[in-house]
Amino acid sequence: MPHCVTISIIVIIPDMSKQKIFFSFERGFPLPGGTMILENGINFTIFSRHATAVTLVLQLAEAGNPSELIEIALDPATNRTGDIWHILLITTERNFCYGYRMDGARDIEEKGLIYDTKQILLDPFCQNIKGRHWGAPSPGTDVPVCKLSDHDFDWQNDRPLKTPMVDSVIYELHVRGFTKDSSSQVQHPGTYLGVIEKIPYLKELGITAVELMPVMEWDENDNVFFDPKSGERLKNYWGYNPISFCALKSGFAANPNQHFKEFKTMVRSLHQAGIEVILDMVYNHTGEGGYDGKTTSFRGIDNSIYYLLAHDHTHQYLNYSGCGNTFNCNHPVVREFIRESLRYWVMEMHVDGFRFDLASILGRDSNGEVLSNPPMIEMIAQDPILRDTKIIAEAWDAAGLYQVGSFSRDSRWAEWNGKFRDDIRSFMAGHSNSIANLATRIAGSSDLYQSSARTPCNSVNFITSHDGFTLYDLVSYETKHNVNNGEENRDGDNHNISWNSGVEGGSNDPNIIAMRHRRIRTFSLLLILSQGVPMITAGDEFGRTQQGNNNSWCQDNAENWIDWDLARQNNDLLQFFKKCIALRKNNPIFRRRNFFDHKINPEIIWQSLQPGVEDWSSDCHTLAFLLKGNAQGPDFLIMLNGQRTGTVEFTLPQAPGQDRLWEQIIDTAQDTSDDFNVIHGNQKHQKKSAVQVKAMATVVLRSKKE
Repeated sequence: MPHCVTISIIVIIPDMSKQKIFFSFERGFPLPGGTMILENGINFTIFSRHATAVTLVLQLAEAGNPSELIEIALDPATNRTGDIWHILLITTERNFCYGYRMDGARDIEEKGLIYDTKQILLDPFCQNIKGRHWGAPSPGTDVPVCKLSDHDFDWQNDRPLKTPMVDSVIYELHVRGFTKDSSSQVQHPGTYLGVIEKIPYLKELGITAVELMPVMEWDENDNVFFDPKSGERLKNYWGYNPISFCALKSGFAANPNQHFKEFKTMVRSLHQAGIEVILDMVYNHTGEGGYDGKTTSFRGIDNSIYYLLAHDHTHQYLNYSGCGNTFNCNHPVVREFIRESLRYWVMEMHVDGFRFDLASILGRDSNGEVLSNPPMIEMIAQDPILRDTKIIAEAWDAAGLYQVGSFSRDSRWAEWNGKFRDDIRSFMAGHSNSIANLATRIAGSSDLYQSSARTPCNSVNFITSHDGFTLYDLVSYETKHNVNNGEENRDGDNHNISWNSGVEGGSNDPNIIAMRHRRIRTFSLLLILSQGVPMITAGDEFGRTQQGNNNSWCQDNAENWIDWDLARQNNDLLQFFKKCIALRKNNPIFRRRNFFDHKINPEIIWQSLQPGVEDWSSDCHTLAFLLKGNAQGPDFLIMLNGQRTGTVEFTLPQAPGQDRLWEQIIDTAQDTSDDFNVIHGNQKHQKKSAVQVKAMATVVLRSKKE
């Protein structure tokens, strides 16, 4: 028979007389993790191997004083199965907050444990942390803040879109920054609802998926740095400092108490527009930081299980994340927790995929060593619930482990291709010894993926992301300008592989502006028409700037908020992006599922300035390639001039097939400020004629019958 006891607790409710509230509780069940609402009550479970005592702490919604807490001590003889503590609370009450106190050893040097009964800890499986508006004071650790989840929602028969990776165009955005600026002209700026209002724009742009920067709960107030001008404390704006992996960020909701509904409405609306939702997941570390950080959950529950600790007398955190701690991803308990959290986001929140931040940490063992076949990485790829999702790795970590091309041999895993970013940047900065690498990236990075039987679709190509310069800053700055971050410009990467087009920062020189726009168009064309999956950073399509800040993680202001007025001011860039995306979608030759065949009848033919003459020398800055459409569509000839100055002349090869001419459809050096029909097709080139390509420009020809 289950153990059952009735307890009586007096709770003082303001403006009301004393009321006696009765609870009874039973032994409960060890699974599933977190809370489970049953007909007769609520089952609570939490893992802790090393705690000697666990107390469930409740606070009714009407109570507002930390002293008005209901505390139920779990009996280790009754309410514990293995390492799982559990209790079934017999009640019809649902409107309360809960958390846990844990007792045990406080011995870092000998055991790596740091229990503190004064702290009320978050349930790792909690999906609903008490809502608060963005920037509102964070709750302390002396009150419970976990709430029961209400997932009642009409999905209207919503189903996963399952857009093939080969057809995907990904758009990375920050939910708050996307519409927070008044120029967005949305009714609910900076929110999930604000994203919905921009869906017509996203659909017209042509992207197939939004990749949302973190939407799991974190404390945006945990930043220790100050604005050097105003003296105000900066925010943790990006959100790569999670305190929970299951709880949705309520601060991104217009109504923080309706964040589930608003997020699900956003997902449903995006799906109805044919746009998938990919979440940026940060399983490599948590916001608890080092031992001097704020304990909110994992450290107080079981520090030696959830984190990588040095196996010596210090038990200091192994810091492969650069953020003070490293999550112990390949511990069986932690693996199972990560899997269940991913399943939750797919099953309950209907997301379509995940991008894993500093994903190489997923492959480290408890000593921090790199595993040859990491069970965590294999589990994510092979989990039956996750089989239809997109999984994308940022295949490096903060300790120097770089695994682009070798993160996993499983074809399910795509990777942010950092080598694509660096090699395209190098060519477009006029660096020497860049042509061979450029060609390899354009053709899908076979050097990284072909030997393991993977395809160009495993490469997520990008030139910029949230981390680093925007595309406009990439052509406007050669050094970082991060003074506003409050660290005296010490933070951020010094290796930007950028060229400022002749002047550092802002300029009114029409020649400088023209060169910058030309380079942006060339960058975007290389990104969108290369083999692989392109990822665009929000605002790059119309020249968003961060004024040279390449580490804007702490800027909750116009430096990070998208200025939608630029969409009008730089409409030439926006229209160019749209037309390049349309060109990619309409021509399968830019969306190959396999690498090019270089045998008897090559499908891609390289040249420099003369047909049949390749030049891979270190001082060469010109490249052209012919793509054979075969039966799938027209042929294309793309000519690139990576010189900083000077026009070059390409002699054209004969257009494949009989009675065919080349027609010019793109010239990124074209001044399109008064003519938005960028892809115009108004020039025809006879066989064996020549085409001039200006510095940092690209010309694209398409075959056409005479």
